[in-house]
Order: sequence, then C-alpha cells, then structure tokens
Amino acid sequence: MANLKDIRTRIASVKSTQQVTSAMKMVSAAKLRKAQDAIIQMRPYADKLSEVLYSVSSNLSSDIENKYAKRSSTNKVLIVAITSNRGLCGGFNSNVIKRTVELVSVTYKDLAKKNKVDVVAIGKKAVDGLKSKGIKVSNSYLELYDKLNFASVSEIAQTIMDSYANGDYDHIELVYNQFKNAAIQNLVNEQFLPVGDLTQTETEPKPKKSGYKPSYFFEPSMQEIVVKIIPQSLKIQFFKAILDSVASEHGARMTAMHKATDNAFELIRELKLNYNKARQASITNEILEIVSGANAMKG
Repeated sequence: MANLKDIRTRIASVKSTQQVTSAMKMVSAAKLRKAQDAIIQMRPYADKLSEVLYSVSSNLSSDIENKYAKRSSTNKVLIVAITSNRGLCGGFNSNVIKRTVELVSVTYKDLAKKNKVDVVAIGKKAVDGLKSKGIKVSNSYLELYDKLNFASVSEIAQTIMDSYANGDYDHIELVYNQFKNAAIQNLVNEQFLPVGDLTQTETEPKPKKSGYKPSYFFEPSMQEIVVKIIPQSLKIQFFKAILDSVASEHGARMTAMHKATDNAFELIRELKLNYNKARQASITNEILEIVSGANAMKG
C-alpha cells in the first residue's frame, strides 16, 4: 500500500484536475447555449432554401446552364472534413477523422489509388488526425473559428464551389457532426455538390403527402434565379454545417468534462478511503509497537 504522503499528493493532484474539468464544463455550457441558438435559428431557413433549391434545379430546362449540376461521371472527389481546433471533447474529432479515412480507403478506394481523392480539413484536429492516418491534406483552414461569421465561411464555400464549377472535382462531400442535443451529435457525410435532393439532409424531415410537389412562380426569370439562388443556397448549407459542428463541439466537450469531473470525484473518494485505511494501519502499528515496548520493559 502506498504511504500517506503519496496518497495525499495524489488526492491534491486529482482535486486540481477536477477544478479544471469543472471550469471547462461551465465554459462549454455557456458557449453551447449561444451556438445552439445559432443553429436552431438557421435550420428552418436553410432547410426551406434547400427545398426551393432542389425544386429549381430539378425543373431546369436543358438550355439553362447550371454549373453546379450533376456530371455524367465521377472522376475526382473532394472530401471536406470539419473538426475543431481543440480536443478534450470525447469522440467528436476522432469520429470525423475515422469517417473520412473510411471514405478515402473504402468508398472511393479505386479513385484514391489513382490520386483522384482530395481532402480539405477545417480545424487543426482534422489536419493532425488525418496526417497521422497517412491521409494527405490538400488544403486546410485553421483560423476560421477565430472569427466565425457568414462572410468568412462564404469565402471558403465559394472556393470549394469554384473548384467544382471549374471541373476540378465531380463530387464534393462534407463530413461533420450534426447537432441534436448536448449529449448527442450525429456524424454525417452529406453531398455538397453536385446540387441534388438536399431535402434529405434535414435533421428531422417532415413527411410529405404522396405526389406533393411545391410550385413556384419565377420572377424575373428562371435563369436569373439560378444564378442567384443556387450559389447562395450552397453557402447557406455550408454555413449550417459549420454551425452544426460548432454546437456539437461545445456539447461534446461539456459532456466529456461532466464525465471527467464525476470520475475525478469517484477517484478522490477511493483515494480518501485508501488514505484512511493506510492511516488506520499506521496508527495500529504504532500502538502495537508501544504495547510491545511496554511489555518488554515490564519483562
């Protein structure tokens, strides 16, 4: 059994760790509320815009150019992995990295062998994690979270959209954690481009009547609507994915720090029990030594 000094040192160390995890839990809880409000306010608008986008893109006539439309074949793929810059949030980052590796090595295995699969990382943990798995990162955005707003996200989204429009890629997927609540984050990989049935990416899609098709009146013209609404909708979808990831990060970190604080409490309780047992044994030994000495003097 460890001596009393070692146990006291260990108790002090665990208490210090417990204070840190408890403080991180409270900070994450405060950040989570703001991030949760942002994604909850964004979703209805983003989902409705996705519905309109799909309706517009599916009704385009062949004479209207849509540079974000599906191509006849998929020759090169881009995967965008969205993580955080910091850790201590459970499996939040590792799950994204694992899914990205799976897409590269399994889903797009044949294209990857021909070096036709590129990976863009958003977040430092994605860069570090993918490199450790032997996945080359073609581009990364590590400073996005320092000033997170629609303008900064739109710049990244536009760069990715341009790479598709220019023919650099035929398929682009996003891999990120979709926020459900503080304890649950759903890992998803969804199609970003080409423009498809984006209504399937809703968190809780509403059932629709059989044969239901929304109808829209286009003014000034379908051509001008396509030029404006499709790029804007894609940027909104990309921004929503980032907000989902941010809210999921804070929820995952809050949950992880809550568990760590509880585990520290249990460890302190066990260490105190061991300390009391060791102290009791030490006192008993001292009493036995005194009694043995007294008996020896009497003899």
